[in-house]
Amino acid sequence: MMNWTKRSLIGAVLVAMTAMPVVAQEKIRAVVIDGYPDRSLWVREFTNFFIPEVDRRLAETGTYAMDWQENYGGSIVKPKGVLEGIQLGLGDIGIVTTIFHSSKLPSQGLAAVTPFVSSDARAVAKAIDEIAREYPAMQNEFAAQNQVYLATGVVLDSYQVFSKNKITKVSDMEGLKVAGAGMNLRYLEGIKDAAGVVGGLTDFYNMLQTGLVDAALLWPEAAATFKISEVAPFMLKANLGAVNSKTVTVNADYWNALPDEVKDVLKAVAIDYRDHLAGIAMDIAAESEATFVAGGGEITELSEDQRAAWANAMPNIAQELVTTLNAAGEPGTEMLDAYLAKLAADGFVGARDWSKP
Repeated sequence: MMNWTKRSLIGAVLVAMTAMPVVAQEKIRAVVIDGYPDRSLWVREFTNFFIPEVDRRLAETGTYAMDWQENYGGSIVKPKGVLEGIQLGLGDIGIVTTIFHSSKLPSQGLAAVTPFVSSDARAVAKAIDEIAREYPAMQNEFAAQNQVYLATGVVLDSYQVFSKNKITKVSDMEGLKVAGAGMNLRYLEGIKDAAGVVGGLTDFYNMLQTGLVDAALLWPEAAATFKISEVAPFMLKANLGAVNSKTVTVNADYWNALPDEVKDVLKAVAIDYRDHLAGIAMDIAAESEATFVAGGGEITELSEDQRAAWANAMPNIAQELVTTLNAAGEPGTEMLDAYLAKLAADGFVGARDWSKP
């Protein structure tokens, strides 16, 4: 018969407690939404990087654990509905495609209104996100939509032109119908009789296949993912530039109820997600172009002279944005100059100086 002493009993209890797994004291539900399918790069990496990294950091203290409920591909909102969905509380955390909301989120358009400057997703993501933290305009715009800004992401190395027929120079685009979204449709305004047709990434294949459009503005990774080479086998490598189009936001009411520890982790991981996403975009850019060619596509590079001619034929959409921001009491001129200066410091000088009216 075993003889338990008080000391041995206490020791046994301590050993048992040590062997037991640490259980988080509080479980926090997080409904994540995006209207795009889970095969989309930014959605995939939210699942594969953002969520596990938040879990890992919270596990270091074991005080909180997230109960993630992911909803993509239109299960709660369509691609254009994430901003409103987060505003209304249909989701707690979302990836807002900002190019659909230029009137509500004008300052998010800084990269979009400065084409032909940088095709480096990492540099653009970092510069835009720094502007968002140095100037209150971007965060205020999201606050007006009942949201808290976490970080801006860039998922494309550069917009290019994908077409049904071969394009070698800007004049070849005259009279074409070109699919695009948001501000990039303005890039066509300097091209004679070219018409922009609004569409979403998930629509471009059908738009091209049915002849609704002759070409589309998108980036190589998306072209490979959505098999665009099947319906638009020609890519004009114009290097229109990397553009931020994804911003991680949180419903403000949900955010205010979160513990500070969880807030700090979400903010920190959002920045890491920003850099992770941009890095992947650059890593797979060349691979995606190779996939496009392997799928039957052909790539033609636009000359520097033609790039400059295209840029200078456009209206100065950067100054239009500056005027809008200045009129709203925001430092639009300063924000544009600061953004271009950040890119210049990284070695990126555009085919046109957008800071000059």
